[in-house]
Amino acid sequence: MIMMNYKALEEKFLRLFGGDAADIRVFCAPGRVNLIGEHIDYNGGRVLPAAIERENCILCRPNAEGKFRLAADDLDLFVVADPAELEKYRGKAWESYPLGIAWALREAGYEICGLDMLYWGNVPFGAGLSSSASIEVATALCMAVMGGCKEPDLVKLSLISQRCENAFVGVNCGIMDQFACAMGKKDACIRLDCATLAYDYAPLELGDYRIVIGNTNKKRSLADSKYNERRGECETALADIQKADPSVKALCELSPARFAELSANITDETCRRRALHCVEENDRVNRSVAALGKGDLAEFGRLLNASHASLKDLYEVTGAELDALAETAQTAEGCIGSRMTGAGFGGCTVSLVREDCVDAFIAFVGAKYTEKTGLVADFYVTGAADGAREITAEVR
Repeated sequence: MIMMNYKALEEKFLRLFGGDAADIRVFCAPGRVNLIGEHIDYNGGRVLPAAIERENCILCRPNAEGKFRLAADDLDLFVVADPAELEKYRGKAWESYPLGIAWALREAGYEICGLDMLYWGNVPFGAGLSSSASIEVATALCMAVMGGCKEPDLVKLSLISQRCENAFVGVNCGIMDQFACAMGKKDACIRLDCATLAYDYAPLELGDYRIVIGNTNKKRSLADSKYNERRGECETALADIQKADPSVKALCELSPARFAELSANITDETCRRRALHCVEENDRVNRSVAALGKGDLAEFGRLLNASHASLKDLYEVTGAELDALAETAQTAEGCIGSRMTGAGFGGCTVSLVREDCVDAFIAFVGAKYTEKTGLVADFYVTGAADGAREITAEVR
């Protein structure tokens, strides 16, 4: 894992903003990987994400000007924003994310103050590992604390971060990404009910296995449009089911057996397949939690493989690159399960790989992937990590 070089960042901070290093504080939030439970967060389902050992960090300090002065270690930009003029930063530019958080915090009744902020991160952009949610949650915690909040509520800050992305940035995401970045826990995954926000932790004691994330490096050009299309198909399926049983509020309320009784009411075959994926994927999440609770990693791996097959055949959101990466991984020595993770049509896979096979796995899968697609994959080896927090004392 690439670690933050705090001293180099502190020197850069002082070059940019001047002043004294004594008042600098540091906040961070990790990226996340969804282990299983894909495309069901907006269908009332349960998901099983984990925070990963990659994160976005902020060096920050109050300033006397009452402005937000923003810089990023890996980007050539320096933004000075007046808190009274946040509306003009709406959109999907990089600065829209932190400034949208300032807007959402103020809307929620938090005090905010002018800050100098230098961002550093090693969560890859555009890979489906929630780099934007990580930035949002880290910023929300930073701004809330620096504005005087003594006991920040991370669940509330995750909802504020989602509000930023929905209403300010303009991305219609669910709550899973921000929640996982805020609430992650070392050596555990989060069982989150997206309908109610009820959650608990399931052990992720991997023993001799590691999580290996494979990045297709395929631009996800279809992800947004297909995401909206799939949501519409699920809404159509639910509406048809509700004609027969008005008590059903979400597809993932249904057990596979109950869905089998009601599925004939879905008039469109494509919508029926989308709904079947949702119901069975939600069931796979419940079975995964049971398997992890018993330490049955082999069963968990089988469920990962079944999830990918469903996303490919029923939900149709994988694409050639994700299929090449996941299906090659499933044949590799030491891999007990692999699936796409995230919105699809590019982005990443998540695999469980025996630790003594990781290097060979990366070499084998990477070579086969390039042979099949002409693209070069990146791989990140990780465990489950803690969520958003202040790390000032740790890095100094």
